[in-house]
Amino acid sequence: MKEQDLNIKYTEFESINELDEENKHVLSEARQACLHSYSPYSGFSVGAAVKCNDGRIVTGNNQENAAYPSGLCAERVAIFSAMSQNISTRIEKLAIAVKTKNGSVIQPVSPCGACRQVIAEYEHRQGSKIEIIFSSESGKTIIVDSIKALLPFTFNADFLP
Repeated sequence: MKEQDLNIKYTEFESINELDEENKHVLSEARQACLHSYSPYSGFSVGAAVKCNDGRIVTGNNQENAAYPSGLCAERVAIFSAMSQNISTRIEKLAIAVKTKNGSVIQPVSPCGACRQVIAEYEHRQGSKIEIIFSSESGKTIIVDSIKALLPFTFNADFLP
C-alpha cells in the first residue's frame, strides 16, 4: 500500500475588483446571465459565461423543470451553446455566478459533478486547460487553472476501447 496526498492550487479573491479586467468582464457576463435564469423551484439562479479563443463570450443560465432531472445547469448550457455555434472553438475560460433572493451565498459556488465531467471532456477534446472562475454573491471569487483541480481523477475517452 502507498498513501498519497492530493493538493490543489487555486487563487482566492475577496472582491471582483481584485480580478484583472478580462476576468472581471467574463464574470460580469456570468452575473448578467443569472438575471435570465429560469429557477422558480429552487430560487437559486446560476449564470455562466464561456470565453472562447476567438474572443466570443457565450452565456448560459440554469433552466429548471418541474420534473427535476429535466433541467440543465448554467455551465452546460453555456458550453454546449458555444460549441454548437462553432465546433472548432476552444474554450479558454468559464465563469460562474450565483444569485438568490436573499443574497445569502457567501462562499464561491463551484460546478456540480455533471458539469465538472462535461468541462473535463472539453479540456481533453481541445487539448488545453479551461480556467474556471467561480464566485459568491458577495464578491468572493476563486480561480483554478483547470478542471483537474476540481476533478483530479478525470474519466475521459482515453479509457474507452
